[in-house]
Amino acid sequence: MKIWMAVYTKPRHEKMTYKYLCEKKIKTYLPLIKVKRKWSDRYQWIEKPMFTSYIFVCAEKNECLNILQTSGVHHIVKIGGKIVPIHKSEIEGIIKLIEGGFNPKSTDYFVLGDMVKIIGGPLKGMVGLVSRIKGQDYFTLKIDTIQQAIHCQIERRWLKMMKKKTQRAFV
Repeated sequence: MKIWMAVYTKPRHEKMTYKYLCEKKIKTYLPLIKVKRKWSDRYQWIEKPMFTSYIFVCAEKNECLNILQTSGVHHIVKIGGKIVPIHKSEIEGIIKLIEGGFNPKSTDYFVLGDMVKIIGGPLKGMVGLVSRIKGQDYFTLKIDTIQQAIHCQIERRWLKMMKKKTQRAFV
């Protein structure tokens, strides 16, 4: 039974890896979005991968070796040593967003309690937690000494996930 799976590519190898997998007759999907890039003397529209270093492959699990031996492939995404199938509806959703005339942008996937650093705006450099109140994203700064916390609504584009290994117990 064929399943959709995520394949992690070497940096900036998404398009070439897609080409090589297609040449092997492996069903592959590389979501591309159009972005306006500024060069030193002009602006130009280019197509870039929606998800940096990721492409999607629909194949049998026994085809994994063939996929891994493809130039540009780094690894197949697994959790606990097992391939994580991607629901067909999620792939179809990506296709509909791109082909439907929307202007989708990928964003970091934050969950409640993730340690983040603010990378833009007046709070740049602050470290705190992601919280959610009434469906809106908030940045929470904990002041442990007085066991209080303050929060403010913040745009996701200003948040960057802190690496799990470097998270501090106290902010």
